[in-house]
Amino acid sequence: MIRTTITTEAFRPEAELNAFMESRGDHIGAIASFIGYCRTSSAAGTVKHLELDHYPVFTEREVARLADQIAERHSLDALLVIHRVGLIPARDPIVLVAAQNQHRAEAFAAVAEMMDYLKTDAPFWKRESGPDGARWIEPTAADYARRAEHAK
Repeated sequence: MIRTTITTEAFRPEAELNAFMESRGDHIGAIASFIGYCRTSSAAGTVKHLELDHYPVFTEREVARLADQIAERHSLDALLVIHRVGLIPARDPIVLVAAQNQHRAEAFAAVAEMMDYLKTDAPFWKRESGPDGARWIEPTAADYARRAEHAK
C-alpha cells in the first residue's frame, strides 16, 4: 500500500503513524518514520510561518510517482507520505514519511530517500516569513549531494 497525500489541512502525525502501524502485516519487522515541523527560527531569524506553494495536480502526481519508485526500489510493503501545503504556522507539522518492510535497513533507506526527493525534486516552493519579512528557501548543495547518493 502506497499512500501519498498533499493537504492544506493540519494533520496529526501521531494519529497517522498509529494507523499506519496498525495496518502492518505479521511479516513486517520494521517501521521507520520521519516527521518534519516548521521551525520557530532559522539563520534569518524568527519564523512566524512557512508558506508552501504547489501546482495541485502536478505536485500530487509527481510525489506519487516518486513514492512508487522508492517503494519498488526498497521492496516496501507500505509507504506513507503526507505533505502539507499552504500557510503553516511555526511548530506545526509539515511532512510525515513512514515505511514498512521486513527489515530496518530498507525502511530507513526508503524514508531518507523519500525525504531527500521531497526536499530537492518535488514541485514545492517554500517561503519563510518572520518579523523582517519573507524569504524564499531553496535546497542547499548538501541537500542535492544527499539526493545524488540515492542515484548510485
